[in-house]
Amino acid sequence: MTGALLVSLLSLASAQSPTDAETRQSYLKLCGGCHGDDARGTQQGPGLASNPGVRRRSLSNLSNVIRNGIPSAGMPGFALSAPELEAMAKLVASMNASAADTDVPGDTAAGRQFFFGKGKCGGCHMASGDGTALGPDLSTVAREMTAGQIRDSLTNPSARIAAGYSLVTAELKGGSTVRGFARARTRFDIALQDLKGTFHPLSLDRVARLTEEKGSLMPATQASPEELQNVVAFLSKLPAATPSPTAPKTQGGIDFSALLHVKEEWPTYNGTLSGNRYSTLTQINRDTVGKLALRWSYSVPLWTQFLPDTPYYRENMRYFGLETVPIVAGGVMYATGPNQVFALDPRTGTEIWRYSRPRTAGLVSDPSLGTNRGVAILGDNVFFVTDNARLLALNRITGRLVWESNMIDEPQRYGGTIAPLVVKDMVIAGVAGGDWGIRGFVSAYKAATGERVWRHWTVPDQGDPGIETWKGSAYKLGGGSTWLTGSYDPSTDTLFWATGNPWPNSDDRERGGDNLYTNCVLALDPATGKRKWYYQFTPHDTRDWDATEPNVLVDANWKGQPRKLLLHADRNGFFYVFDRTDGRLLVAKSFLHRNTWASGIGADGRPILLPPGELNCPEHATNWNGTSFSPSTNLYYVMAIEKCTVKLRPGAWKNAAAAPPPEPPGKKYLRALNIETGAIAWEVAQEGPIDGKRVAGLLGTAGGLLFHGDPSGYFLAADERDGKTLWRMPLNATIKTSPMTYSIDGEQFVTLAAGSTIFTFALPR
Repeated sequence: MTGALLVSLLSLASAQSPTDAETRQSYLKLCGGCHGDDARGTQQGPGLASNPGVRRRSLSNLSNVIRNGIPSAGMPGFALSAPELEAMAKLVASMNASAADTDVPGDTAAGRQFFFGKGKCGGCHMASGDGTALGPDLSTVAREMTAGQIRDSLTNPSARIAAGYSLVTAELKGGSTVRGFARARTRFDIALQDLKGTFHPLSLDRVARLTEEKGSLMPATQASPEELQNVVAFLSKLPAATPSPTAPKTQGGIDFSALLHVKEEWPTYNGTLSGNRYSTLTQINRDTVGKLALRWSYSVPLWTQFLPDTPYYRENMRYFGLETVPIVAGGVMYATGPNQVFALDPRTGTEIWRYSRPRTAGLVSDPSLGTNRGVAILGDNVFFVTDNARLLALNRITGRLVWESNMIDEPQRYGGTIAPLVVKDMVIAGVAGGDWGIRGFVSAYKAATGERVWRHWTVPDQGDPGIETWKGSAYKLGGGSTWLTGSYDPSTDTLFWATGNPWPNSDDRERGGDNLYTNCVLALDPATGKRKWYYQFTPHDTRDWDATEPNVLVDANWKGQPRKLLLHADRNGFFYVFDRTDGRLLVAKSFLHRNTWASGIGADGRPILLPPGELNCPEHATNWNGTSFSPSTNLYYVMAIEKCTVKLRPGAWKNAAAAPPPEPPGKKYLRALNIETGAIAWEVAQEGPIDGKRVAGLLGTAGGLLFHGDPSGYFLAADERDGKTLWRMPLNATIKTSPMTYSIDGEQFVTLAAGSTIFTFALPR
């Protein structure tokens, strides 16, 4: 090979692959004069580094701009070879790479120490679950910003104020003043987060003067060059979230006492920990309810990354309806959709923040539909169960992930649909999937960290008490799901939880016996999860009669004596009243007009079975929908379903003459039950389909009202004394959940989710 040829080949190789240093020199020669040698811009041209507009451009788009220029802006084009053009485009793109995709030098441990120590950054910001969420959460800043932008935000905070964190002072007409961040605003309203972490939803009609403050509340970081670089390195390498047992609390956090002593808000799934959906609010009452009008609505996006191609999904999505019961705590409403949580202004429905994650493929039953019933709250965390049974803690102010705990250890068909329950310093949740073969359980987790405290199995294993009630091998995947939120009694320090049906639902060849502890109410010690007492409503269930109906705890006079009671209307058609201190059964009476499977409940607590006939009554007497007890009337209110199925005659599948007659039509009723006798005090028939896809529940109020949805899509208010309809609103949507009520600034609201929308009503101002 001649020397000339070698030089030619080396030159060609150089032209094909310019080095980083050569590309950098080309940048300085061609671009530095206008865009700055540091790419941060000059008077002649904008900065190219940490430029959101440049960051959004693809490599091919950047190459076209470099080659052709932008004549209208005075930028010339550059005649570079293809390799040089590609290298220059990559250099410009690298100036806008996220910090997470950049090798940022520095001591991350020292940066963390400075952030939470000398720099006092953690006094306002959270990072990976630690710190205080007065300002923006920085846990994912490495993905959202470049290293240069992070540095600029530390040294010049006012140059880039995060959305929702502009500083505002509101002087109210009453004379008080609120200063804080404008987390959400419209022309007519503003949701201010004060500097203690408390939210103040305000109508601008109440504001005398609103002062926009320029700049950021955050001072420039006082640090040496080395300390600053270490902080940038720390923030550039942050994970999404890790448990933090020592995270400081804002002064506006929700104490457990607020859940025990409910006043004007609705801080739990059922309003109170007792499970009784009854509010003491009276502004909306028999005399005023006729004026009730829609105040606001909020549509929940039902987007999904996949559509399960299964008959179950295709059939049930036709009837999709939100099952969320929003909570209101600390001046904010929290509601859920499919793998989503929303923080809303409870006066207007204006969104403050939203958390979402992709739906999970491969799920079955309700979790595959995106069903979710709500959240719980304690301190600075909102607790949420995902479709694949992950328990999440989200910061109540920012909506960012604080910790995540996987509820399941075993590869079974578990899912999550439940609204968790907070008891003391723990969050408690159960699982779905009992109709597809799981071993059910309910678990408690430390609210601060997500660490599991205990797990109570609802189906015994070999050697456990109750295993003798399982004859065969079905106990291994015996069902007993726990997807309905429990109740808590502070006076006896007892947790009550409902369990679902055994599996397989109807094929009992491998599950002889009573099949404990399915179809039960479990009374548990909340500190340990150990069972205090239990009652099984339907031993050896073969009709899918889950006991996942509300367990309502009330203190009431019962036959002349004050008693601590547990009220339960079961899917098997019987209404039960227990002394909840010891599980003694006081009342067990059918709340149906027709019940063909049992004539009653015996002294031993077991059903007195009737001989099987052609009709099976009931099909399902009620469902998981909310119930209510009124201390004013001493009546318990429930939606009852009078429907029977016809038993298939032998040979009917091949002999038309043996086919059974058509199933008799069913009817749904709003019923009031006497808690001393179980007798029906009154009933009101409902119109419309009564299938299990429409399971609207009840809300009782001290205004003498019962709010509920009916099968045809109406939202109604009835008189608690006789069920007479006093107000109605056609929502024309599937109603699958229960209403709730709350008061903000002396104004009472009533909220119900229907279809894919949250509707909120109030009296005219």
